[in-house]
Amino acid sequence: MTTLPAYIDPQLLERPFTVTGPAAFNALALDLFHLHAARNPVYRAFLNGLRVDPASVTDVAQIPFLPISAFKNHRVLMEGLDPASHFTSSGTTNANTSVHHVPWPVLYERSFMASFTAAYGDPAEWRIIALLPAYLEREGSSLVYMAQRLIESTHDPLSGTYLYKYDEVAALLKRSQAEGKKTLLLGVTFALLDLAERFPQPIPDTVIMETGGMKGRRPEIVREELHRILKNAFGVPAIHSEYGMTELLSQAWSAGEGRYTCPPWMKILIRDPNDPLSLLPEGRTGGINVIDLANIASCPFIATQDLGRAHADGTFEVLGRFDNSDLRGCNLLVE
Repeated sequence: MTTLPAYIDPQLLERPFTVTGPAAFNALALDLFHLHAARNPVYRAFLNGLRVDPASVTDVAQIPFLPISAFKNHRVLMEGLDPASHFTSSGTTNANTSVHHVPWPVLYERSFMASFTAAYGDPAEWRIIALLPAYLEREGSSLVYMAQRLIESTHDPLSGTYLYKYDEVAALLKRSQAEGKKTLLLGVTFALLDLAERFPQPIPDTVIMETGGMKGRRPEIVREELHRILKNAFGVPAIHSEYGMTELLSQAWSAGEGRYTCPPWMKILIRDPNDPLSLLPEGRTGGINVIDLANIASCPFIATQDLGRAHADGTFEVLGRFDNSDLRGCNLLVE
């Protein structure tokens, strides 16, 4: 853990993981808002561009969300912090990549370990097979970082990352099914489809988790079609999913049907596509805003490029992406 600036109370790094209900969540969200308004140059410039007086923000619903594309062109980090490490997005040939500076990687590890354990139990109970080509072929992937730490926590010599070794993965899945070993296959979408086409087999007790992403390898398909293909190929009752991104330090998990559940320190709000500063009620489709209280150093309030819908039971769906979303809101930032 790097030395903390005087303005950061060391207890602040513990508070996300002590959130147990709406009151504690809202209190920490407002504390972090006012801290970032004062100490985060990029977020402060964003608020100034919106002409928002931080003192006027007294409710979580009033907090402005920083466009996620700010991470492509700005150093989004509170002042006085030393970014011990960073994560980068995969990007495309015609776009800059996002860089997320992370002074305290331990917060990321604590976040995904706690949320995974809450959703799936102790990683030591599992065999985890990660099929993550494209991500493994570059440096700085937060998804690979998470997968590798979870794999290490299984203490299973057969857990691991397998890149393009589809035949080995298929053989290992067959073995795990025969042994009755709890097994999680975590894969990027195009690789899972490749495996389904080349090595279909009944492995009904395996949890198959897709992380999204074709990475230009295949045409995009809708989630329902993807899940239908994978369920038919592997004889599983549901396809699980993980929702996370380079610019966050928390994940939401789905046990099927594309319905994600957040850990207690993460919350999804839906913004009006035509008025980004207004929020929509449950059941309406709009832009996904994320409050990630573990994202203390960079920005806990992120307006993503995803379209989604929140539900009354606290779950949410991801329905697509905005077009030209990089252009939304970043003109409010100043260098």
